[in-house]
Amino acid sequence: MGLTSGSTGKRAVDSGFVIERGAGERVIALAGNPNVGKSTVFNELTGLNQHTGNWPGKTVTNAQGRYTHKGREYIMVDIPGTYSLMAHSVEEEVARDFICFGDPDAVVVVCDATCLERNMNLVLQTLEITDRVVVCVNLMDEARKKHIEIDFGKLSENLGVPVVGASARSREGLDELMDAVGRVVESDRCEPVRLRYPQAVEDALALLAPAVEPLCTGGIPARWISLKLLADDTQLIEALGSYQRCNLLANDGVASALQRARALLAGQGFSIEKLRDIIVSSIVLHAEETCSDVVTFRREGYNDRDRRLDRILTSRATGIPVMLLMLAVVFWLTITGANYPSQLLADALFWVQDRLTEFFVWMGAPLWVNSLLVEGVYRVLAWVVSVMLPPMAIFFPLFTLLEDSGYLPRIAFNLDRGFKRCHACGKQALTMCMGFGCNAAGITGCRIIDSPRERLIAIITNNFVPCNGRFPTLIAIITMFFVGGAMGAFSSVVSTLILTAVIVLGVLMTFAVSALLSRTILKGVPSSFTLELPPYRRPQIGKVIVRSIFDRTLFVLGRAIAVAAPAGLVIWVMANVTVGDMSLLAHCAGFLDPFARLLGLDGVILMAFILGFPANEIVVPIIIMAYLATGSILDFDNLAQLKTLLVDNGWTWLTAVCTMLFSLMHWPCSTTCLTIRKETQSWKWTAVSFLVPTVIGMIVCFLVAGAARLLGLA
Repeated sequence: MGLTSGSTGKRAVDSGFVIERGAGERVIALAGNPNVGKSTVFNELTGLNQHTGNWPGKTVTNAQGRYTHKGREYIMVDIPGTYSLMAHSVEEEVARDFICFGDPDAVVVVCDATCLERNMNLVLQTLEITDRVVVCVNLMDEARKKHIEIDFGKLSENLGVPVVGASARSREGLDELMDAVGRVVESDRCEPVRLRYPQAVEDALALLAPAVEPLCTGGIPARWISLKLLADDTQLIEALGSYQRCNLLANDGVASALQRARALLAGQGFSIEKLRDIIVSSIVLHAEETCSDVVTFRREGYNDRDRRLDRILTSRATGIPVMLLMLAVVFWLTITGANYPSQLLADALFWVQDRLTEFFVWMGAPLWVNSLLVEGVYRVLAWVVSVMLPPMAIFFPLFTLLEDSGYLPRIAFNLDRGFKRCHACGKQALTMCMGFGCNAAGITGCRIIDSPRERLIAIITNNFVPCNGRFPTLIAIITMFFVGGAMGAFSSVVSTLILTAVIVLGVLMTFAVSALLSRTILKGVPSSFTLELPPYRRPQIGKVIVRSIFDRTLFVLGRAIAVAAPAGLVIWVMANVTVGDMSLLAHCAGFLDPFARLLGLDGVILMAFILGFPANEIVVPIIIMAYLATGSILDFDNLAQLKTLLVDNGWTWLTAVCTMLFSLMHWPCSTTCLTIRKETQSWKWTAVSFLVPTVIGMIVCFLVAGAARLLGLA
């Protein structure tokens, strides 16, 4: 997905990274480890001039944005966060390939000032590929709090490229950073330090590089390509063939030199595996040497606070209880905070409905037109917006605050052991958390899982955590049948505790189904991954709220509205078209009723879930509409009236329990299904993701209903 510019623009289509640049515009790649503030640098520079999409043929998100500095036009490209460029994951592969083949004019490598030595791994690997590099040492505010001092002049001397200190969240150092980028792009030729390897490796490189050099295009160093050939990096060889149509191994001179170089290494006792280990250890040792005279710690125990917090938040004894407590607090704030604005929004939207009706009357439009467009399409849209927007506007910022503070990686750490026992990936904990806001967002988040097998497990099981659209149904049923008004001020607390218990059940089902899948259709050994626990940071509340509302809340709401409008049309048709003396909705509910009774439901409830496929928020309104035999979605003034209606139509505590269980475990909504299709590129896995929660939900409801009846409890 590109950035549109004028017809004078240059387009890097040959590399597969589609970036359109206008005359004079420079492309700058932003690289860095995860959690170093790379995206903050990008956001502060580009502001709202951003554009997101997927890399061609990849399920990895890219972000591009324009920035003007001292009259120069730049296109900033936020490439995936990665610890290395050795292409052990899709993110590493995309980052490496963009630096090699995306034709950037410079690469800014963002580092964390509080753990600089670890970040040097990526810096040194980038310097092997290109000399147009600027190092941005970010999070200097955190370093100062920990009394860490960094000699930028010495670090620049050690690396041979410009180094700039910054604190991106307050824009400190960003102008100096872009000054350095401008110098590198326009004039300065850097002379970066060259990594030295054991003499046998250097001799092999000296033998192979002259044969490779005539075939190198695009400025990629022959020495680096030769090193990858010696290490048998098949992914890079394939990338060279794909992006530059250069088949090195088909060249007789290169093949002959490679054979001699490998023979030389073998004679010195270097196998390919040993050579790879030597390359990694050489980079690590050089990183240590680079930082040895650069970083000074002015105070012992500079990270004692983080360690004390981690003893509480990540220990076996307290990690899980604290996590559940935080989850309950987030739900309580969402439940209590959303009620009043949701009612205000509903009143406003239904006031607009009355004005629309008056408009159609004034126009002299037929009654059925008003009923179809206003009571059908618009009323469903109004329900979705009034029910979804307030909780999402509270939940997503709270979720983003936890993310910004550094707590979410701790959740993954706490749950990693459980997912490992299920032969799944610990990163699935993060994608599961994303599903609380929107399962479609959780599915997209599964991109962070490198293993295709484990990614599929995470996608298939993501629906076992309820999204924001299912919370209203769960909360309403809990309040009506299990809390009631007798508890007064404590009702919201009790509702929160019961809802948290339901969520825990969903998490347990995620573990159980992940284990089942990993032992059946998705067998395999769990992969290992590097899980970084970033330092705790004070979230920027204002920016978090703005970012979460625009990037998450409105994005998810827009997709829900897009599917709710046609759903309103279908629901209206089914409720208003009659066959005999009953509507199509009543006929379908009657047909489903015998099967639904086995699940502890009834035909109306099951039909409401089916019609709620586009948006889970409309399940309860459809139930109301069907019970009242009206032709449009209705609302009730309070839950007491709604409970009376449900009880009059045969609801018991068992019906409430089974409806909650089925709401927790049933098919994904249409938006999520389309997202699964897009992410997996397979209708087969989309069907599996649809059927697995649905079948399990039906089995659980059948067992619960059967056991209650057998024991005489219902």
